Amino acid sequence: MRLHVVDAFTGTAFAGNPAGVVLLDEPADPKWMRTVAAELKHSETAFVEIGGDGPKNLRWFTPTVEVDLCGHATLATGHVLGGEQVFATRSGELRTRAEGGWVSMDFPVDPPSAAGDEVASALPGATVAEVVRGKWDILVRVADAAEVRALKPDLELIAGWDARCVIVTAAADRPGTDFVSRVFGPAVGVPEDPVTGSAHCLLSPYWSARLGREELVGEQASERGGIVRVVPNGDRVTLAGQAVTVFRGELLV
Repeated sequence: MRLHVVDAFTGTAFAGNPAGVVLLDEPADPKWMRTVAAELKHSETAFVEIGGDGPKNLRWFTPTVEVDLCGHATLATGHVLGGEQVFATRSGELRTRAEGGWVSMDFPVDPPSAAGDEVASALPGATVAEVVRGKWDILVRVADAAEVRALKPDLELIAGWDARCVIVTAAADRPGTDFVSRVFGPAVGVPEDPVTGSAHCLLSPYWSARLGREELVGEQASERGGIVRVVPNGDRVTLAGQAVTVFRGELLV
């Protein structure tokens, strides 16, 4: 079983979000997949069955749980396999295309809806301007990008919320980008995710509505950092990013 480690949503090694990509010739036991993900300790590891015809079965695991959707590990998988790929996943059929140094992904859009969640207590120092919910995540818009960058959230409080992750976002403060975000997922074993493709399924329609434009560029302002291009298309959204392979090897057990 071949293993790759790929830095996703970056053109520079040791930045972006690292993901494990395990190439399987046949289905694997979920317990084993979760154990491998825990061993690798990346926020997600992708397991893809490359044998046979038709869409390739693709699953994602954090160090503690299987998740329904993962952007950066899907991008990493598309980068490793190259060309155009079709995957069968828990979130339906997903497509990737590797071309010109970028990988684009066709993902389901996650429309925001109004939420009444009380979040300020977990975000000390942030000025909460709006709270909305998507299918999995809570999105919190704060006053400005400086608050996003400086934020030190109460992860213990966030872990108790009914959400996969909490996305904290604001309008961009740097040229070439439209919005900035950080993503916290202690409930799924990821205190802060370096770059979160699936969060942009919610960020894309939210910021498109606010800014009046569809083609946007998001910066995820974690310590490693990363860039995600987003273009909504009806009930789908195209996410695009760069990727760098930093390791190739073989799983022996």
